[in-house]
Amino acid sequence: MNKIVVAVTGASGSIYAKVLLDKLISLSNQSIEVALVMSHNAQDVWQHELGNKDYENYPVKKYSTNDFMAPFASGSSAYNTMMVVPCSMGTLGRIAGGISDSLITRAADVMLKERKKLILMVRETPYNFIHIRNMKTITLAGGIIAPATPSFYSRPQTIEEVAATVTDRLLDLAGIDHKSYRWGQ
Repeated sequence: MNKIVVAVTGASGSIYAKVLLDKLISLSNQSIEVALVMSHNAQDVWQHELGNKDYENYPVKKYSTNDFMAPFASGSSAYNTMMVVPCSMGTLGRIAGGISDSLITRAADVMLKERKKLILMVRETPYNFIHIRNMKTITLAGGIIAPATPSFYSRPQTIEEVAATVTDRLLDLAGIDHKSYRWGQ
């Protein structure tokens, strides 16, 4: 069983979280279990950017940001991957500084200490020196920084297809088998 935590923070880019969750749900035949934790700001941004509360309708386990009893808040859990999509620079900074003040930052700390996959899809531009330093710290600690930088090789036609060029890479990084555009095909 591939157990994945998807965390959503208040950075702009709710479309990325939606496209990722849609894809993960469609891959349920692969024995993938998804847990979802969203900050309050993430919910507000989702509603503003996407005009709905569809995050409430996903058939996944949902956890509050202050639920430190969630299984993935402990290194003894069987969760093997965490993706923060999108990852705000504030969340990145707290993770880089080892500040476990929410379930999102605690779970990220657990992933790093247990040498499990932590993938942060940062969504900011431009980067300042502090952002870059924090990304370096996460990388040196074993995490993966995957900026929300779409590609256009596949000639995407919709905003969802553009977002999928990023979320498909996240799935690749997580080792999840899925169908997507491949260079040279």
